[in-house]
Amino acid sequence: MARTVASDRPITDSLRGFFGVPFRGQTYRSLAYLLLAFPLGIAYFAAVTAGVATGFGLLVTLVGLPILVVTLYGATLIAGFEAALARHLLGIDAPAPESLRSNEDSSDDTTLSVDALLDWTRRMLTAPTTWTALVLVGVKFTFGIAAFTVLTVAVTLSLVLLAAPLAVATDLPIQTYTETDGFVIGTVSNGEPLWVVNTLPEAAGVALAGVFAALVTLHLVNGLAKFGGISTAALLDVSGTDRTPD
Repeated sequence: MARTVASDRPITDSLRGFFGVPFRGQTYRSLAYLLLAFPLGIAYFAAVTAGVATGFGLLVTLVGLPILVVTLYGATLIAGFEAALARHLLGIDAPAPESLRSNEDSSDDTTLSVDALLDWTRRMLTAPTTWTALVLVGVKFTFGIAAFTVLTVAVTLSLVLLAAPLAVATDLPIQTYTETDGFVIGTVSNGEPLWVVNTLPEAAGVALAGVFAALVTLHLVNGLAKFGGISTAALLDVSGTDRTPD
């Protein structure tokens, strides 16, 4: 009897984990992380690209090099912000870039001089995380677009399936093919509907599939967000230690 209970426990835990995803706070923190990824990724990429292009374009003058240095520092600030997002929203211990950590360590030294500025610039340019922060900007841009695309498709599919009973109950013609009105699911090669839902029992079955799709979407949200946070931590952790919490 004890062996039977023990064997049933993993199944129960798996079912609880699958169906309990809407009731976990981490799910909505992950969703917030993904929703921020798209606009932030575009803003990061646009700002850093403009800075790099301007800096290289003005290298023949005395202005180009400072612009490039400022752009690199801006990329490290972006990486530091992304590390903070990963820590606070995902619980992943992503470290700040080295130059930002060294700034925190030397916060008591407020002496400003040319030598101090040159030393700070040298340390920033020689820190590996300064350059991995630049890579992170490109990765975040790609990740933001991918996350937005996946979320849009998955959420739209879930909502459309969940709306089937309402569409049938209110006799709302979603689409029309020849003389057929109803809730249309898919089309075949000639443009005819694959399945037209016209009855409430059929619509209830479609809505049940929508519930399953919504649960899968929430698990996908958690998985994508975790991947994004781990990627950020990996690019900023030059020691290569595992910073993902148990």
